[in-house]
Amino acid sequence: MFIVDSYSLAVVFCFVTMLCWGSWGNTQKLAARNWRYELFYWDYVIGMFLFSIILCFTMGSFGVHGRPFVEDLSQADAANILSVVLGGVIFNAANILLSASTSIAGMAVAFPLGVGLSLVLGVIINYLGAPKGDPAILFAGVALIVAAIVCNGIASGRMQKIKGGKNSGNNGKGLALAVVAGILMSFFYRFVARAMDLENFEQPAPGMLTPYTAIFVFSVGVLLSNFLFNTLVMKYPFAGERVYYREYFKGSFKTHLTGILGGAIWCLGTAFSYIASGQAGAAISYALGQGAPMVAAIWGVFVWKEFRGADRKVGVLLSLMFILFIAGLASIIVSGGN
Repeated sequence: MFIVDSYSLAVVFCFVTMLCWGSWGNTQKLAARNWRYELFYWDYVIGMFLFSIILCFTMGSFGVHGRPFVEDLSQADAANILSVVLGGVIFNAANILLSASTSIAGMAVAFPLGVGLSLVLGVIINYLGAPKGDPAILFAGVALIVAAIVCNGIASGRMQKIKGGKNSGNNGKGLALAVVAGILMSFFYRFVARAMDLENFEQPAPGMLTPYTAIFVFSVGVLLSNFLFNTLVMKYPFAGERVYYREYFKGSFKTHLTGILGGAIWCLGTAFSYIASGQAGAAISYALGQGAPMVAAIWGVFVWKEFRGADRKVGVLLSLMFILFIAGLASIIVSGGN
């Protein structure tokens, strides 16, 4: 299987993770023109599952290093498999809430708040579980990102006033969903990391999983839990009318493909994060990937024009947010080299 053998390459992989995690939401925005997010989410989960299989039988099976996917899966300890499945279940609950928040409050608001919050809590959880890197520099970087999140929140509130408070109730619901999603999402990575031998991917301990087996088992957990979580959300939606399964089969091929692409993009980013965690450590790998809010905010501001009509103060806040995010990510990278 393919193994990252240097910290610098691990950082590159983490940046790919950041781009993927911050960009998959665009597929939801594209599908939302004529497709409810609850229906989109089924294609998203299917895309994640299918792409995990492709990764396992390509990068996870070729080469002379480590255990190939089938061999690794067959020897995996049941407790480790259950741990990764639980990580997938927790992630799915969080991500459905984040998708709902995105559909209500917008990409430039939901991602920085929800994913940013999960970054802060997740780094603490993952560092305590597998400490690696300079903690002072690492948490200084996290503090900078917290400041960036605050700037985004203030900018969002000001935009609501500029727009005359339209849909303020829905926007408040979107922000609340993003907060709950962020708290839940901060826990999923630790359940996956504990099932992998982060010290030695080339010759992992018996019973533990390689990153490729982990992403497959994780995707299975997401897919299975979706039958419960998404069914409930379809029946009791956060906004709009109830959604029925028969509507899913009325979608066009292009619409379904858009959702599947979104899941594949997210899966690629997550797999790269797991692969990089051996060299970078779980906390740093997770933290760099969770720089996704900056990527999402860039899409939201410059492509989807979610801050159209903003005044000068909002522009300054958004600029400051980007600067703080970049400084925070740089600190996190430096922390891993110490």
